[in-house]
Amino acid sequence: MKLNCVIVDDSSIQRMIITKLVNNHPNLHLVGDFSNAIEAKSCMSIHAVDLIFLDIEMPVISGFDFLDGLKTKPQIIFITSKAEYALKAFDYDATDYLQKPIALDRFSTSVKRAIDLHLLKQDTKEEEGEHIFIKSNLKKLKIYTSRIKWIEAFGDYVRVVTEDDSNLVLSTMKSFENDLPNKKFVRVHKSYIINIDKVERFNSKFAEIGTTKIPLSRNKKDDLIKALSFA
Repeated sequence: MKLNCVIVDDSSIQRMIITKLVNNHPNLHLVGDFSNAIEAKSCMSIHAVDLIFLDIEMPVISGFDFLDGLKTKPQIIFITSKAEYALKAFDYDATDYLQKPIALDRFSTSVKRAIDLHLLKQDTKEEEGEHIFIKSNLKKLKIYTSRIKWIEAFGDYVRVVTEDDSNLVLSTMKSFENDLPNKKFVRVHKSYIINIDKVERFNSKFAEIGTTKIPLSRNKKDDLIKALSFA
């Protein structure tokens, strides 16, 4: 088992050092190393990342600001030369906090902690069912994906409709879609993503979930048929 990781540090020398440590570790796979948070965030919108080795003091966007802009956060191992950030780092649920220069044994201990936590989360996911966390009305809510009926575009927000209620989340449809298991959720319209397990019937224009008719884009009907065939 390998954790996909990225390195974000504006120092090219530090990136080289951490890259070597990552590449020499049997349980890590380096997706990319970046000198700034903007490039890292772009990469993470395409590739699944389990762990970030993150510098704090960087120009334009600091490590903390970078994390504030992520809707879904991987595990974080902060890497910095200053000890005074440690308390704030753990406010971000950091897996660990490494001070430069990095000792090999300390690096290995941090990675082991990340792997153990990753395995624990996987075991919990299997026990409880797959879920995501959303932020709505300044609260972080745990939502089981099996209970989501559909997601609807709502201006600058998306509305997440579950079997129990609905919540508005500040997000784009594309960003939210990336956090959902793609085998169970299909984008059937520019404004709708549906849980195929909740579809009761459909025709050329609508998919019906309970008493709600979800519009189907002409070019998305085949995607729904294909998804239902393999469900």
